[in-house]
Amino acid sequence: MNLLRKLRITFALFFFVFVTLLFLDFTGSIHQWFGWMAKVQFLPAILALNVGIIIGLVALTLLFGRLYCSIICPLGVFQDIISRANRKRNKYSSSPALNVWRYTALGFFTIAIITGIGSFVALLAPYSSYGRIVSNLLAPIYMWGNNVLAYMAERADSYMFYNTEVWIKSMGTFALAIITIIIIAILSWRGGRTYCNAICPVGTVLGFISRFSLFKHQIDTNKCNSCGLCARNCKAACIDSKQHTIDYSRCVNCFDCIDKCNKKAIRYEIVKKKSSKQQVEDLNDESKTDDVNNDRRQMLAVTGGLMVASALKAQETKMDGGLAFIEDKKIPKRQTPIVPPGSASIRNFTRHCTGCQLCVSICPNQVLRPSTDLSTFMQPKVSYERGYCRPECTRCSDVCPTGAILPITREDKSSTQVGHAVWIEKNCVVLTDGVNCGNCARHCPVGAITMIEASADDLDEKKIPMVDIERCIGCGACENLCPSRPFSAIYVEGHRMHKIV
Repeated sequence: MNLLRKLRITFALFFFVFVTLLFLDFTGSIHQWFGWMAKVQFLPAILALNVGIIIGLVALTLLFGRLYCSIICPLGVFQDIISRANRKRNKYSSSPALNVWRYTALGFFTIAIITGIGSFVALLAPYSSYGRIVSNLLAPIYMWGNNVLAYMAERADSYMFYNTEVWIKSMGTFALAIITIIIIAILSWRGGRTYCNAICPVGTVLGFISRFSLFKHQIDTNKCNSCGLCARNCKAACIDSKQHTIDYSRCVNCFDCIDKCNKKAIRYEIVKKKSSKQQVEDLNDESKTDDVNNDRRQMLAVTGGLMVASALKAQETKMDGGLAFIEDKKIPKRQTPIVPPGSASIRNFTRHCTGCQLCVSICPNQVLRPSTDLSTFMQPKVSYERGYCRPECTRCSDVCPTGAILPITREDKSSTQVGHAVWIEKNCVVLTDGVNCGNCARHCPVGAITMIEASADDLDEKKIPMVDIERCIGCGACENLCPSRPFSAIYVEGHRMHKIV
């Protein structure tokens, strides 16, 4: 194995393992050290307007080609692992670029970003697709394993592990994750980097930039005997061994061709400027008439459609000590959805979020889950059936790589109003069951709820809650801890624009 390939595999595995752990780590400890790996992903950096990272990735591509796709992108490395599992040697062959597919996907993807169609962005974004696979399929297995260790540790009087709740946050996103991994696995098993070079919008953009890279693979025609060994081992199908040409827009710099060439006819080096005689010969060569202008014309082609399955909410039966049935809370119908503190507004959140599920995976309060609405499908939404958004927790804003949830301090979060509580008289147990409660007022972290007499004439009458909407921050503690079932007697209505109270 040549040195370049060894280095590529080493760095690729390093990024792949720790990016995967970012989606599995529910404690937040991995994010303290390797959270930057999510921020250096190409699309999240663009949406977050991280100019330094964008310039760095473009410069990396202009210098060395598509190293990003073979090292930094977790979905790209995942495809390499799948194709590597297919032990059949010499299984690839040279094929023409699927420019109609790749530029059509890029066109739709660009329109989706501009118009704020987050569900389509989440569907095609490579980093988000991988995050969806890990958080929905691998994370439950990881947490079940943790719970087994927690059970064993408890029997040994140890607190090294603690039990965590495992549940499917969205059946729609779970089903889409299964479909995604099946499609990626089939394409990778049969054709290597087919997804990268036919569908992935990031691969298309970087492929265009890599045409002008300083370092490129070059075939020495004096040494090459056109055996085709390099082409049969090229997972990007970009080498034409008969014509001694390489499609640099598809080459992901895996260095497999260099490793397989018996004649050492392929080198990775600085591109040398051709002589005028060679330029004339190239212009007369009909095999090289495929140029960038043709690619741009093909970008106008329109194909395909998109269908996603509707989502169903997973529910589980609960019993109080095995004696009394406790009905699960149901999600209230909010006129305005709730987005996390730090999002600034629903508009900012939906335009920047790629649905990577990183914030959903890291949320310790079980507040965030993928949306089932078609317009925001897979983007996180806030709901308070399993917990509430604690004012001291800033996990989601700490890990968001796209700028959909901006960094926020604990002090600012405690005064950021994402919504306000609304009392529903017909659901309150004080009036329906004639009992004293006050749960919402006791647990309100900002003191926005006061218990008052239902009637001023009878001071002995049971007390009902009154909400100060100017003081409420919409954390959901009242909604979550309300004993009323199946719908809480008090729920949070979201705000389109967040404000400081």
